[in-house]
Amino acid sequence: MRVAIAGAGLAGLACAKYLVDAGHTPVLLESRDVLGGLVAAWKDEDGDWYETGLHAFFGAYPNMLQLLKELGIEDHLQWKEHTLIFNQPDKPGVLSRFDVPDIPAPVNVIMSILRNNDMLSWNQKIRFAVGLLPAVVRGQKYVEDMDQYSLLEWLRRQGVDERVNTDIFIAASKALTFINPDEVSATIPLTALNRFLQERYGSKIAFLDGSPTERLCQPMVDYICDRGGEVHLQKPLKQILLNEDHTVKGFLIRGLNGADDEVITADVYVGAVSVDVMKVLTPAPWKAMPFFQKLEGLEGVPVINLHLWFDRKLTDIDQLLFSRSDLLSVYADMSNTCREYANPDRSMLELVLAPAQDWIDRSDADIVDATLKELQNLFPHHFGSANPAKLLKYQVVKTPRSVYKAIPGRQAYRPSQETPIANFYLAGSYTMQRYLGSMEGAVLSGKLAAQAIVTNQQVAPGEGIKPELQPLGSS
Repeated sequence: MRVAIAGAGLAGLACAKYLVDAGHTPVLLESRDVLGGLVAAWKDEDGDWYETGLHAFFGAYPNMLQLLKELGIEDHLQWKEHTLIFNQPDKPGVLSRFDVPDIPAPVNVIMSILRNNDMLSWNQKIRFAVGLLPAVVRGQKYVEDMDQYSLLEWLRRQGVDERVNTDIFIAASKALTFINPDEVSATIPLTALNRFLQERYGSKIAFLDGSPTERLCQPMVDYICDRGGEVHLQKPLKQILLNEDHTVKGFLIRGLNGADDEVITADVYVGAVSVDVMKVLTPAPWKAMPFFQKLEGLEGVPVINLHLWFDRKLTDIDQLLFSRSDLLSVYADMSNTCREYANPDRSMLELVLAPAQDWIDRSDADIVDATLKELQNLFPHHFGSANPAKLLKYQVVKTPRSVYKAIPGRQAYRPSQETPIANFYLAGSYTMQRYLGSMEGAVLSGKLAAQAIVTNQQVAPGEGIKPELQPLGSS
């Protein structure tokens, strides 16, 4: 089969990869001139990379790790020491570590918590453990049911100390979803905790050894094209054309730079764009269907990623760090963590500003100025001295609509990859899969979409609308 896929982010690329594995011919169409979607990266005029986001890989990403293995690029990941590191806002420049011993799960994570005396008292640790017990014992079904509560509401129901939220969960929520615990669905961090507690190296972190565009996305493109697939940049989807029975007739591609629009036809079609774009592109006849109406309950969350180059080395820490700042989420000195970005004399900090709702419309200069003030607390020895570190240059990457905003109740709005339209499928981390809005979720969604297409390939395109799928949670 020929399968047209709109969107060359991780979901679209993964879908195409698994379709060529099954002997089909994917035609991948990307609107921009760069691969990767939410993991896209660019070079500045000096040849330095800057990225859409700070992308860390976890040991609890089985589908991503399997994909890298199948592509033969496992060595593109640089695994770090198994630890989670938090800044202490009340102690400028002081870090608190949760060092995870190399013993079976969940004992390894429990030991890392028990050994840390910087952030939680013994009484708080005990209450924390008791509060988490239902999520661990009762499993994923319980975790999914907790989508009715925000994380903060769930913590209070479990009697977990407010300081646990302040010290740990605010940082974790912003890192996972770019929003705070009073907004995020309890299902999201509980899902991550379950994975960390069940897998020995689930919380171990790795960074790519270069840009995501070159070291992750391009190998996927090479794999796809070597096996007969196609990948085309600057092919923005303008309209989904329909047959009389409301199945897809073709993708209308907008012509750029004076070129005419063109129609791409295939046997099967996949929308691997963000949920906000998909809502705009949904044809009018589909909007009356409950399946597509659910998409209105989802929207992307704003995210800002900063890159700051300095005239000196600020730190030698080779790891992701949780800032615990009101402004910032996570950060890393990429001159330490990434082989291609390495510089023994200067630092390039990559930082995520979250929540970004109040900042997304502010100027780059305002955002950088506010971040530099926060760095005085993170690196007091370099910014509070008579000879402060000098900012050489910066890049601010704004994503007004990133991963879906994972507030309570959103699980019921997440669609399956298989739609009511016989020859149309969805892929994207917002679609229903267990790994939520993440790189792992994007890859898994693409794999699930490909699997659904392969399973249903005996269904001839043009057979019309299939029976409406039941809402999530119904029998």
